[in-house]
Amino acid sequence: MMTDAPYKIRKLLVANRGEIACRVMATCQTLGIKTVAVYSSVDKQALHVQMADEAVHIGPPAASESYLVIDKIIAAAKATGADAVHPGYGFLSENPGFANRCADEGIIFIGPNAASMDAMALKGAAKVLMTEAGVPVVPGYHGDEQSIEHLAAEAEKIGFPVLIKAVAGGGGKGMRIVEKAADTKAGIEAARREGENSFGNGKLLIEKLIQKPRHIEVQVFGDHDGNTVHLFERDCSLQRRHQKVVEEAPAPGMSTEMRRAMGDAAVKAAQAINYVGAGTVEFIVDVANGLADAPFYFMEMNTRLQVEHPVTEMITGQDLVEWQIIAAQGQELPLSQDEVDVLTSGHAVEVRLYAEDPFNGFLPSIGTIGMFDPFAEVAPNCRIDAGVRAGDEVSIHYDPMIGKLIAWGETRTDAIHALVDLVAETPITGLSTNRDFLLRALRHPQFIEGDVHTGFIPDNEATLLEPPQASEHDYMIAALAVWANRQANNQTDQSDDPWSNPDSFRLNLPHSEQLKFETSGGECLTVNLEQRGETLLARVGDHEHSATGVILAGITLTFTTDGLRKRVFAEVSDTIVSLIDADRSLTLKRHARDGGGDEDADGPGTVIAPMPGKILELKAAVGDVVERGDPLLVMEAMKMEQTITAPKAGTITQLDVKAGDQVADGTVLVIVVDNE
Repeated sequence: MMTDAPYKIRKLLVANRGEIACRVMATCQTLGIKTVAVYSSVDKQALHVQMADEAVHIGPPAASESYLVIDKIIAAAKATGADAVHPGYGFLSENPGFANRCADEGIIFIGPNAASMDAMALKGAAKVLMTEAGVPVVPGYHGDEQSIEHLAAEAEKIGFPVLIKAVAGGGGKGMRIVEKAADTKAGIEAARREGENSFGNGKLLIEKLIQKPRHIEVQVFGDHDGNTVHLFERDCSLQRRHQKVVEEAPAPGMSTEMRRAMGDAAVKAAQAINYVGAGTVEFIVDVANGLADAPFYFMEMNTRLQVEHPVTEMITGQDLVEWQIIAAQGQELPLSQDEVDVLTSGHAVEVRLYAEDPFNGFLPSIGTIGMFDPFAEVAPNCRIDAGVRAGDEVSIHYDPMIGKLIAWGETRTDAIHALVDLVAETPITGLSTNRDFLLRALRHPQFIEGDVHTGFIPDNEATLLEPPQASEHDYMIAALAVWANRQANNQTDQSDDPWSNPDSFRLNLPHSEQLKFETSGGECLTVNLEQRGETLLARVGDHEHSATGVILAGITLTFTTDGLRKRVFAEVSDTIVSLIDADRSLTLKRHARDGGGDEDADGPGTVIAPMPGKILELKAAVGDVVERGDPLLVMEAMKMEQTITAPKAGTITQLDVKAGDQVADGTVLVIVVDNE
């Protein structure tokens, strides 16, 4: 979308990083607005820095010393002559002090004013305000009395199960589900601690837990002239740990009447706080008896642009970042509600590609990205929004989202099929990701039917979270990839010395070799490869396959085996072979020539840190007798709180960490030995 109105903003600083910074800069480039990036020392070569017209270093990797320091952001804006600041999402995007500071310095803040943020910042107060505005809210306790005894009593009054939430929380942090009275104290303590650590506010509210909820939100916009519109809803029900994984617009199965009622309620919520800019009013819908005429309740309002805004852009044809800029500089919204209503068409679905391991409790993953191209050519109805590319590091310091993949279709089925194709054709290596999990979720019959609620993942763990297993056929393909990689390298690295060319040349004998891999169980598996003219014979165990036309072009391995032409993405190194097809991502370990050690250096009772992080709380001590699964300590890593449990029954003989310690990946935390 382009408007005819001139833009007052000529240079805009993006006070963020990663995907959202790149997204804002893309719109600014289209509008002819110059951009300024800010970056921490770990982000010096980041994509958002490369995209910007200017860039300012603002400190060390820790967000608390860089991206969250208001003085540094303001100084960067002044030094570069930026007219405006866009906060993106996360970091300072919902910080009223930052909005006020920008106003005091004469810098346009791309977002609502501080008063609107304050009105929605604390969930309890916001729900009181929404009740007064005629917006339905979930039954619960939002009071100021915060003793454990009082909160426990309120939970009893509401009736279990209940949801305990930090009033300043967001992104799934500071939330605990309590099923019975005996667990209330522990739930209160955990939610309060997480609220204090993540938001500096340990105040809690308690709500009745909706047993089968759908999470549906409405995109709203307001301008300085008092105009407020909604751009329809998004269904964000497919979540894990209260964080969204798949989002779509419009919500499947919603009636016209319900859509109108929810849209009207969202507009009322925005008008109640004189809202200007982009906001999202989030509702929880009780679908225990189906979606038709289901009750919906206000949860919260996010006073910023949302991660999932692209699906709204896809069905409306509008650029929401441009709308933000228009509203911030005092102009009227581009469209009225009637104009928005007739503009919307089709269906859009988005998935979030994360550096995490779904088959290991969704633990965040860090490392260097191997193959990944956010600029790859995609279908006209698809897009990739990302802030990283091949060679970039995913570190412990920031959110592990790699990017977003979005597809549009005339119908919901068309959109899902287009997105499945996009995910399948987007390979990524170098670290664990949720790519395979996303494919399974998008192809799941229940999701295809639109029968999705926030318990979808735990209800379908057996099919969604079963780790992929490599077959003998996969090891054969890995051997072909190693051979093809060598041939491809020979084309560009020929030597005058014939003994230095690994080109398979033999006198009188066909080339043959043994390629060894290590199975998930630690055993050595051998693939015998023999070249006969244009044919490769690969024997794995008792099975032999023939392959012809084996070529590795870039990351695409093509070959014909057993009469079937195949294509997979492959990446080969001295230690691993990564294979990615339309269904799975496999990383096969090449067996070390020295054989390595067969024994794990750590015994089965040794607990090590799964990633770098901070120890929040110890739940055991040296000398304690524990059972398998007993909690040992609580650790925070990459914004997520993890409870580390005992790997077996026994006695704790070593526990060398304390609350507040920062630990590195692989640090020995606890040792449990068998009881004699």
